[in-house]
Amino acid sequence: MLDTWNDGPTKAAIIDFVDRVTTEGPEFVEPEARVAVFDNDGTLWCEKPMYIQLDFIIRRLAERAREEPSLAAQQPYKAATDGDLLWFGAAITRHYQGDDTDLKVLAGAVMSLHQSMTVEHHAERISAFFAEATHPTLGLPYQRCVYLPMVELLRHLEEHGFTCYIVSGGGRDFMRPITGAIYGIPPERVVGSSQGLGFDGRDGHGDLLIQPALDVFDDGPEKPVRIWNRIGRRPILSAGNSNGDDEMLQYSGRPGAAALRLLILHDDADREFAYTAGAERVLAHADAWGWSIVSMKNDWATVFGE
Repeated sequence: MLDTWNDGPTKAAIIDFVDRVTTEGPEFVEPEARVAVFDNDGTLWCEKPMYIQLDFIIRRLAERAREEPSLAAQQPYKAATDGDLLWFGAAITRHYQGDDTDLKVLAGAVMSLHQSMTVEHHAERISAFFAEATHPTLGLPYQRCVYLPMVELLRHLEEHGFTCYIVSGGGRDFMRPITGAIYGIPPERVVGSSQGLGFDGRDGHGDLLIQPALDVFDDGPEKPVRIWNRIGRRPILSAGNSNGDDEMLQYSGRPGAAALRLLILHDDADREFAYTAGAERVLAHADAWGWSIVSMKNDWATVFGE
C-alpha cells in the first residue's frame, strides 16, 4: 500500500482519510461522490526548468519563425529561436505573482500556432512529440518525468472507489493524447485550458478545427467553476502545487465533512528541483488551514519510475 511513500504523517493522513470515507460510519462517502482532482504540472509530472507543454510550444514557435523570418525578432519567437528558456519561465512565474504582461504576449502567439488544424492532427503532433522528446536537464524521456508516488496514489484511490480527474491550467488537448498511457486517466476525465473550436462540415463528414482564440484558461478561481461544469460534484480530495491550485483546494469538501487537500512541496534539489516561487500564497494557506504538505524530499521514497 503506497510503497513509494515513506512512512510518516503524510502517508498516514492519506491512508486514514481513505479508510474513513470508505468504511461505514459518520464520514462514509458513497462511491459516486468519491471525486478526487489533481493538478498536472508540478503535481503529477515535472514542470521545471519549464513546463513540458512549453517545450512543445517553443519548438513550434521556432518552427514558425523559420517559416516566417520576419517573426524572429519579436517575442516570444525571438526567445524560442535563441533558446532563451528564462524568458518563458519568468513569464509563467510572474503570472503566478500577479503580472500577466509577458504571458499575454506568449498567449497571443500560441493561439495562432495551430489555427484551423483538426483536433486529430493536433493530437498526432502531441503524440509524436512525446515519442521523441526528452527532459533538457534530467535526460529522461518526458513520458518518464512522471511522479511515481502520485501515480501510485491514483491507483490506490481507484481501488477504493474514487474517480480521479486531472484539472490543470495546462492545455486540455495537450494532455489528452498522453494521460491514458502515463496515468491511466482517460481523455474524458481531463479538464484543462482550451482554445476555441469550430465545426467544418462537408459531404456528410465533419471536423473540429482549432480557432485562434482562448476558450478558457483553467487556472485559479476558474478551476472550481470548471470542476462543477465538467464533473458536477464537489471533490473530497484535491492535490496541487502552486497558487493556481489554491481555489481548487479550498473548494474540496464542505465544512464539517471529510476532505483531504494535498500540496506538493518541491524541496528535493537532488532528485528533482527545489523551489517555492509561484506557490507563496497556497503554502501560507496550507499552514493556516492545516492542509497536508507533501515533501518530495521526505515523503517520497522515489520520484520517477518506469
